[in-house]
Amino acid sequence: MTKKVVWTDLTVADASGLKDFYQSVVGFAAEPVSMGDYEDYCLKAPDASDPEVGVCHARGGNADIPPVWLVYFAVADLTAALAQVEAAGGSVLKAPTAGGAFAVIRDPAGAVCALYQTDAQ
Repeated sequence: MTKKVVWTDLTVADASGLKDFYQSVVGFAAEPVSMGDYEDYCLKAPDASDPEVGVCHARGGNADIPPVWLVYFAVADLTAALAQVEAAGGSVLKAPTAGGAFAVIRDPAGAVCALYQTDAQ
């Protein structure tokens, strides 16, 4: 069975400060991820080998992502899934960029999530 929740992250103005919050409150260890002129963060349990969530700066391509814990659901075909979102009463908040593998959507109830197409399915 294919894993459907493939990632969760939070995009905020001050990712550096917020990662400290989650380190303190939850006990995550932070691993910096270079974004060129700044760093976002992957957070994981201290004894885990793989990161569990991310905390990102609201910059560049992430500037218009709302400050919510954003769940990424795997889809086989992002283009087809986005067409289905709109046909089923949802809306696309952030379309995929050129070569992009994800898009941010709002479902008919107003909840926000992301759809992610991966070749590893």
